[in-house]
Amino acid sequence: MELNCKHVWAHISEYIDNTVDAKLREEIEKHLEHCEICSAILDSTRNVLVLMADDRTFELPVGYSKRLHERLKAEMEHSAAEPAGDEPKR
Repeated sequence: MELNCKHVWAHISEYIDNTVDAKLREEIEKHLEHCEICSAILDSTRNVLVLMADDRTFELPVGYSKRLHERLKAEMEHSAAEPAGDEPKR
C-alpha cells in the first residue's frame, strides 16, 4: 500500500509514540524518505513535543503586558472603524 501525505499525518502521533504496527511504520518510513513536507511535519511535531515538555518559565520584560493590551485595544478600535470588506492599509 502506498501512503499519501494525509495518511502519514493521520498517524504521525502514533508513529512518534511507536504505537503503529510494524507494516504501517515501514510504509510511513518509506514515505518520509522521499517526502520533504511530511519529514518537516514530523520534525516540527517532535519539536513541539520537546517544547511542551519543557517546564521552564520565562519572565516577560517589564511593561510587556500593558503594551500588549494597549496594542490589542488600538487594533480592535482601528478594525471597528474600518468599513466592512476593506483591507487594512499599513
